[in-house]
Amino acid sequence: MPAIALGHYNLRGDRATLAKLRDFYIRYVGLTEGPRPLKSFGFWLYAGGRDVLHLSENRPGETRQTILKTGFDHVAFACSDLPAMLAILAGDNIPYRHATVEVSAGFATQHQIFFNDPEGNGIELNFVEA
Repeated sequence: MPAIALGHYNLRGDRATLAKLRDFYIRYVGLTEGPRPLKSFGFWLYAGGRDVLHLSENRPGETRQTILKTGFDHVAFACSDLPAMLAILAGDNIPYRHATVEVSAGFATQHQIFFNDPEGNGIELNFVEA
């Protein structure tokens, strides 16, 4: 049975870290806070009506390693309004890298913006040219 879509990804931390991440993803990725059916502390952030990022409080006694050797590089979001996003990032002095993938083999030109959240997790925003 093959996977048919990415459901969500989860970031963990203490309450202060989760609040900081929530605010960051709302401002710089354009996610919205929405319903979360769990009783524990945390946030679910939505894109296009779907929960895509869960922010969950560390479990009691759980310690998170801050430097892990993994292959994770970034999570990517399909976005709109490249000029507005560039203005927000530049206006708030968020370091980013802008790359363009030219049209080829049936793919439209894409603009990619790469940056990191406050915890160092990689983010890619994709803007497809019409």
